[in-house]
Amino acid sequence: MKLNLNRAYLLIVIFSFILTIYFAYINVKFPYTGATVRDIDNQLVVTAVEPNTWSSQSHLIPGDIVTEVNGYDALDHFPATNYGVLEQVDEITIDRDGEIISFKVSDTIINSQSLFMLIIPLTLYVLCLFCSYFVFKSNKDLNLKSAYLLNLFLLTIAMAYFSASGSSRGDLLSRYINLSLFLLVPVLYLNFIYKYFQELGKKLFSRNFIIAGYVAVFVNILMEYILDTLLFAYHITKSLNLITFFVLIILTFVLKLYGLRKVRYSDQKYLVKVLIITNIIAFSPFVFLYILPFIFLNKYIFPPTILSSFLLLVPFSLVYQFMATKIYDIEFILGRVRYYSLLAVLPTIVLVAITTLIKEDNPTFYPVKLSIFIYITMLVVFYIKEILDFRFRFKRFSEKYNYQDSIFKYTQSIRKASKLDQVISELKEVITDVLLVSRASYVEVNKDGAIVSVDIQMKGSDYLLYEKEIRKASHEIGKIVEVDRGFVINVGETDERSFVMVCLSMLNTPKLNRDEISWLKTLSFYTNISLENFLKIEELMSHLQKIKSEGSNPAWLTKVLFSIEEKQRSNLAKDLHDSVLQDLISLKRQCELALAELQAAPAVFTDQLQDMNSSMTNIIKTTRETCQELRPQLLYDLGLVKALQKLAAQYNETAPFDVRLNAGNFTKSIDIDTQLNLYRIVQELLTNAGKHSNAMHVLIMLVCIKDKIVLHYEDDGIGFDQNELYTNHQSMGLSGIAERVKALNGTHSIETSKGNGFKVVVEI
Repeated sequence: MKLNLNRAYLLIVIFSFILTIYFAYINVKFPYTGATVRDIDNQLVVTAVEPNTWSSQSHLIPGDIVTEVNGYDALDHFPATNYGVLEQVDEITIDRDGEIISFKVSDTIINSQSLFMLIIPLTLYVLCLFCSYFVFKSNKDLNLKSAYLLNLFLLTIAMAYFSASGSSRGDLLSRYINLSLFLLVPVLYLNFIYKYFQELGKKLFSRNFIIAGYVAVFVNILMEYILDTLLFAYHITKSLNLITFFVLIILTFVLKLYGLRKVRYSDQKYLVKVLIITNIIAFSPFVFLYILPFIFLNKYIFPPTILSSFLLLVPFSLVYQFMATKIYDIEFILGRVRYYSLLAVLPTIVLVAITTLIKEDNPTFYPVKLSIFIYITMLVVFYIKEILDFRFRFKRFSEKYNYQDSIFKYTQSIRKASKLDQVISELKEVITDVLLVSRASYVEVNKDGAIVSVDIQMKGSDYLLYEKEIRKASHEIGKIVEVDRGFVINVGETDERSFVMVCLSMLNTPKLNRDEISWLKTLSFYTNISLENFLKIEELMSHLQKIKSEGSNPAWLTKVLFSIEEKQRSNLAKDLHDSVLQDLISLKRQCELALAELQAAPAVFTDQLQDMNSSMTNIIKTTRETCQELRPQLLYDLGLVKALQKLAAQYNETAPFDVRLNAGNFTKSIDIDTQLNLYRIVQELLTNAGKHSNAMHVLIMLVCIKDKIVLHYEDDGIGFDQNELYTNHQSMGLSGIAERVKALNGTHSIETSKGNGFKVVVEI
């Protein structure tokens, strides 16, 4: 079987080579005239003239009556009567309103038409033959049928494109070859996909669809022969062929879409998606700009020879997938297509409007005016694009190949990292998002080159196979060593160890390009700085822990601890002096008076003892509240919101004003120091309200707006002059609040005036 397939392949190559010579000969022998004709009342009338062809340059116009072709009656000319094209012509004679005009057809080989009919088809054939050779060579040992189908598809699409040039000349053999190969293109495409995934153990769709496709091709060729024999109008058979091709294209799209659902959880999902997108991009111009207009209007927007050049995408994308084995990121491409398609709408409308408006204004200076308008429009477009690129740089595309923006996002993310593991995790994510690797893992290597630690998610084969490359990369920061499935890179090092990332793909990948290498080195230097900082912090904390366990502190730490202790003692002394001590002095005086009056008025003495008992009760309560204020235990146990609710409840019981707290929707997770500072701020505000405001109502709101914490305090008290903000009796409390807000890296604003209450807004 292997020998037969090889021989069949060689015979197909030889046959394609013979056909290529034949089609090239027709192109050189018969210049393309570009005129279509129709038999109207036994007269051959020119119906259309294609731009930039011999007919348009010779000023043939629709309505001209062709009387003779090559010295014979025009109605006896086979391409004109059978296919409606004025081709294979050396000389013609026309009747234009009674005037007889003769033309001799001559054309150069190199022109705009030959570019699409000779040069591009020849180039496509050579490239397809070149790619086919490598597929054939790489498949000698594997002997996969899908590879032979791929070769057949490549040669078919090249010959279908080239044969169109002979068919456009009205050549009968070229016509049937073009029809056969043209319809075989989508069928072979389906056959190849079916066989390729079958060899991978996947069945995308039923084989009956492929059989139906081949039957449709045979039926169309048979119908073409029958209709030609019965002398049906050419546009009828052409419409039938185009409808069949359209149906086959839609079938390939639908079946691949259906197959995508079957493999959506497998490694082949991405490949099917690429095939679908390639199918759409390659065939959509031909379908929408030629097939559909011709079927419904018997006219076309662009000639098929130009639109067929988009078919180049199909073989090139397939060969790129299976030869280079580097699957490009289709999401990135689609993102760019969507973005630029939307961006191009407005300038397209503007340019079309400008072209239409100034076209008949002044023909002499039309090119100059058009150039100026196009220049201004493009200048505006590029300026707007720059603004949009910056504003939506994180939303336009996927991250693939988005080097500059990805570095910016990476540096922003590692700024928020609090642990070494978070930096490594962010690095893994950015590498897998931007480059063509499926996973990234890290290993730690000591100075002797031995691997001392391995990422928990890393497979043993991933580092054992590349142990030599890992050691090689560990000697220098940013050192990249490429392997068969990816690369390894040194992203940081300390005095004792190096951190090496092992980045691998599911497939063999080609070498990194210059931009990728530069991007990776930049990432490694940023990462190394972060690693050094985190490692220094870890060493410092470890050192402090060691000192603590040994029972001795350094001088600076002792000073800090004493400072904290003295501050707490000062606060406690102030609170005890202002409350408990004053109450105790009053109680002592009451006791002295009671002793003095004990003999004279026993009844009075009894009342005084009762007052003393009541005072002592209040002292105990005050002492307890002072201790609670020194350390609000509820805040540590249940959080800030519960602590504030209890504080508000206490003031509602004892204070002469009503406190309304709105913090039920606050769910943001914040550290204990921030909670404690916010609690102290609210506590100080309520204390000031009780002492100075004479308010009846107090409103406190704690909310989270986007990423900001907002604390809003408002009362309806007497207020005070804004200019005396830090000069009156409230200055100490407000200064304390300002210091706490500053410690939280926040901002605050105060609004007050005499008789208009007091308002504070704190944002963190």
